[in-house]
Amino acid sequence: MNKNTQMLLAGHGALVFLAGMLAGFPFASVLVASLDPGAATMWPGDVRAWRMAHMEGALNGMLMIAVAGAMAHAAMGARVQGIIVWGLIVTGWGNIIASVVSAMTGGRGLGFTGADWNTVTFTLFMAAILGVIAAMIAVAWASFKSR
Repeated sequence: MNKNTQMLLAGHGALVFLAGMLAGFPFASVLVASLDPGAATMWPGDVRAWRMAHMEGALNGMLMIAVAGAMAHAAMGARVQGIIVWGLIVTGWGNIIASVVSAMTGGRGLGFTGADWNTVTFTLFMAAILGVIAAMIAVAWASFKSR
């Protein structure tokens, strides 16, 4: 993987990770409100949804940074690099945005339900799934090819 592509993936990974950390603030607020009936929170949603948003950003960001580092010396063409980088960028941003939208709106993103936020969440999650599958196939291929 060339350095420019590697740094693009690592940079997006860091931003996705930071977005996950920011989702930790509403997570903590909703968690405190769930434990103390007298505590107020300005955030909609439940603990489960905000926990997921917080963890999606952290885990997806770390995955992106790890793959950027692991692929530094892998031999691959521009097409495979593009599949890896853009697949993981779609995955990282799709998952963190879908998780925050889900937490804010109460949708679960489990299927199309019409022109609503749940459908937006579902569409983002499906794009993320397709992106990570394509990227991980390309990572495996490049890894075994380069050994």
